[in-house]
Amino acid sequence: MSRDKASTMDADLQKVFGNPVPELYEAAAGHDAFPALARALELRSFLALTEEQVARVRERVHADMDPDRDTAELSADKLRFDAQWLDAALEARDGYRAALGELLRTMPPPDQQARPVRSAQLRGTATLPSSAAPGPSTVKAPDCLTSRPAT
Repeated sequence: MSRDKASTMDADLQKVFGNPVPELYEAAAGHDAFPALARALELRSFLALTEEQVARVRERVHADMDPDRDTAELSADKLRFDAQWLDAALEARDGYRAALGELLRTMPPPDQQARPVRSAQLRGTATLPSSAAPGPSTVKAPDCLTSRPAT
């Protein structure tokens, strides 16, 4: 998803993780990838897609407002719709930028991140010697628990 499209935070990702974005996607595909890298690239992909949407709406509005265009083709409803679309895309873009920025600020440095552990579960079993096994109790209950009240 949006691997080939640039985003405004690619330089930040490269600075934090130390590799260009295409190499980061390759690293994230490995079975021992950092969880923070996978999350950062997911947010980056959403950001790149949203930034593309912003650019498309902007270009459409610019084309509609071209001074050489016939004003009879101008539609207030279409421009209102584009303005709403642009608002939504800008809000999403700002949200993804904020989320990705926060992740990059708060995650531990890549050299201190724990890699996923892939190990076999160790299972231990122990058997108690027969002398330690619980058996019938030989302790007598107190008389107050076993005697019946007088009738």
